Amino acid sequence: MTSTLGRILTTRVPPQAYFVNSAVFHYLGPAFAVLLFARVDVLGVAWLRIAAAAAVFLLWRRPLRVFRESSWPQRRLLLAMGVVLGAMNACFYLAIDRLPLGTVGAIEFLGPILLAALGARTPRNALALLGAIGGVWLLTEVRLEGEPLGYVFAFVNAAGFMLYTVIGHRLAADGGSSGIDRLGAAMVIALIAVSPIGLAEAAATLTQPLLLLAGIAVGICSSVIPYVSDQLAMARMPRATFSLMLALLPATATAIGALVLRQIPSVTELAGVALVITAVAVHRAPEAA
Repeated sequence: MTSTLGRILTTRVPPQAYFVNSAVFHYLGPAFAVLLFARVDVLGVAWLRIAAAAAVFLLWRRPLRVFRESSWPQRRLLLAMGVVLGAMNACFYLAIDRLPLGTVGAIEFLGPILLAALGARTPRNALALLGAIGGVWLLTEVRLEGEPLGYVFAFVNAAGFMLYTVIGHRLAADGGSSGIDRLGAAMVIALIAVSPIGLAEAAATLTQPLLLLAGIAVGICSSVIPYVSDQLAMARMPRATFSLMLALLPATATAIGALVLRQIPSVTELAGVALVITAVAVHRAPEAA
């Protein structure tokens, strides 16, 4: 982003606008992915998502050069981010194949709230953690008997999302453009990480243009637009503010699940999501506390 347009996008557009854009696409892409599950294996769709994103970054940025020119500490950070992205995306898809998108979206935020509570042991964060646990309990109590494996994947994804938030801020530390370059390198690493479990399942789509295009669209909506938006927001937004705005995401997941997938939540599920949203809004990151 060295052009005039790039400078405008990275300096003049409010970081909150990037966050809202990310909040929409963070779950809109996965909602479209759920519709693909009837034609392509879940892990195959996850591979297509990451492969499409990696291809975009390879064409748009120079992730391989970024990795070569990085120091060993920076390479370790990129490798960690790549493995986290690969594992998180695979577990997320395995979870939404079994559970409503809104439920998985709410469980995702246990990680950031727990991290805040451990980093700043204040009454406010303790209350937020209790609220989040109560909300997740309401969500799991509804369906736990029928889909226990779905919750295993959802909680592993929550741990991955916590790591993504922490590492993502470190990648964005030098500004939006540098963060996007590093994100591209991490996405290529993520593709390598998930290929052993997803490439074979995705291979059939390579001879079916419509399915392949659908997978590419899912990748752009899921792993390019929201992650780039996150980097542009993280580069100019304190982690405490970013953490507060995460409260939008469980609501976004529930709304998109209802609109796109017709996953209408019950009253109990709505109460659980509301508790999680309140907990995310109440909690305070360690540096803010």
